[in-house]
Amino acid sequence: MFLIPSPPTLYLSITLKNFTPHSFHIPVLGLSFSVDSPAKVARYGISSVMSIMDDGLLENLRAFYCHQHKFPFHHITKKEYDSRAKRITAYLNTIKRMVDKQFAELQQLDFKEGTDLWKYFEMLPDHSPLKISFECMCAEQDAAVKEQMQNQLRQQIKPGSIDVNIMAKVDNPTYNQKGEPMPDEFSDALSALRGYAQSDLVSSIIFSAGYNPRLYSYIEQFEDFYPDKDFLRKKIILKVSDFRSAMVQGKILAKKGLWVSDFRIESGLNCGGHTFATDGILLGPILEEFRKNKKALQAELFEMCNQGLKAKGRQEFTSMPVQKVTAQGGVGNNEEHEFLLSYFELDSVGWGSPFLLVPEATNVDDETLQKLATAVKEDYYLSYASPLGVPFNNFRKSSGETQRKERIVKNRPGSPCYKKMLSSNTEFTEKIICTSSRQYQNLKIKQIKSQPISEEEKQQLIDKIEEKDCLCEGLTTSVLLKYKIPVPHNIKAVTICPGPNLAYFSGVHSLKEMISHIYGRVHLNNKLERPNMFINELQLYVDYLQRQITEFGDSISEKQKKYVDKFKTNLQSGIDYYKNLLPRFANFSFNSMQLCSLELKLAHTGIFEEV
Repeated sequence: MFLIPSPPTLYLSITLKNFTPHSFHIPVLGLSFSVDSPAKVARYGISSVMSIMDDGLLENLRAFYCHQHKFPFHHITKKEYDSRAKRITAYLNTIKRMVDKQFAELQQLDFKEGTDLWKYFEMLPDHSPLKISFECMCAEQDAAVKEQMQNQLRQQIKPGSIDVNIMAKVDNPTYNQKGEPMPDEFSDALSALRGYAQSDLVSSIIFSAGYNPRLYSYIEQFEDFYPDKDFLRKKIILKVSDFRSAMVQGKILAKKGLWVSDFRIESGLNCGGHTFATDGILLGPILEEFRKNKKALQAELFEMCNQGLKAKGRQEFTSMPVQKVTAQGGVGNNEEHEFLLSYFELDSVGWGSPFLLVPEATNVDDETLQKLATAVKEDYYLSYASPLGVPFNNFRKSSGETQRKERIVKNRPGSPCYKKMLSSNTEFTEKIICTSSRQYQNLKIKQIKSQPISEEEKQQLIDKIEEKDCLCEGLTTSVLLKYKIPVPHNIKAVTICPGPNLAYFSGVHSLKEMISHIYGRVHLNNKLERPNMFINELQLYVDYLQRQITEFGDSISEKQKKYVDKFKTNLQSGIDYYKNLLPRFANFSFNSMQLCSLELKLAHTGIFEEV
């Protein structure tokens, strides 16, 4: 029995301006796990984010897809001038061409169960005006009216956005064939930005992992980031850790006449990949500050942006452009999803790691997929595997982790370093090298062994060095294995970086099943008792603080004491916030007993009680 509103046309007059079919998005998942997700899900109105950091991987995938779709293909070699930017542009244009073709074909399909057109509407949230209009059409008995409604529905749907991600701090210099340094604009991040800016995409670029002044200044050179009669062909999304970061970075860009279209908040620890822990400031209080202050920030940035545009002699915005606030990290059920949207007034919620179990949406090779599908909570852990020196959520059962350990047993720690994307160390060399490379680890271990310290201390230092792993290769291998594309250098070990929230999901799922879980139509969480997402994050932060305290040891400095004190104060403030918010959680599974237990654990974080 379908709900038939009166009049039916009420729901058919949806404006497509700023309309998004779904209330979730798929964030970037490593270098390769979502690298072609738009080609899989965009036709259904689902927005997703691709990494564009590895141009070699993109070139391999472009060759694969051009062959598959019989598109013309010209290989862009690394010897070509500006090859990195050209490869990125060519790949993004190929993905756009595929999505455009898929969506045009979808619009022409009949409204029959099992078709992609039917699937588009079937997967929409139940309260979506488009979904309600679709149900009205299905219930309509008059053939002429039914056909008219179907034509309207075809015109009102839209594909999901084809968004891209750049890690702003991954911005190494590049060298020409003679080994000479290239100008700044050929650095990793700037050339990636140029590749996106010169593409045909009308979408957004997400800047993550911090502020890069050189990158932010470089954006000014590209026309598509400026308004054309209030329309932005290319939008800027900033992934931020807190409100202050959003305000500071937003103002920097606004003064240049550049508008931030979305502040994307990510949990510091309850997320996949690299983690950027705050000083104990929890997600709830961060979202609360955005909820209270976002309109004032938007108004201030709007004025500054128009002043910046005017100073450049450019067309100003005639009306306030859309500025979304979205969040991601640790959400695991419909109850949490809806609470984030309603109470914190978010525009979209990111669902990342659970989609690693959805082959229709992401790229996980069969072996790794089965390991994820049957993993237990202890298989997910926070590591120091990243050469960036930033904590990294890791998976114990990955073949990459097995390979790392085998190399140590063979007395050959470290990895061959071919891509050099995460190189940053000049401790032993004039040119930067990667701390996960065999070259660096051999040199560093020799240095440690020569130090006048105990064997136990030496081994502790060596273990920290050997924990570093090659993410450039490991995070790209999975998609090549899945598509049976030859793996460069025959390095087939896979590194994967799910968030800790994946511990509460098991099995392999269809796209329809995962979306139905997000919207509360089915329940996919496994039998493991799952605390509320805010409780989970708080537990991660308390454990993180305890780990920091242990690492500081007895020889703690005054600076470290102040850090611990600030961290504990912020955590306690977050706990107090959640306590005060409890009445708002009337229909929300927020366990006050767990909150009190974690508060007690925080109060007993060892030797720093007096701090």
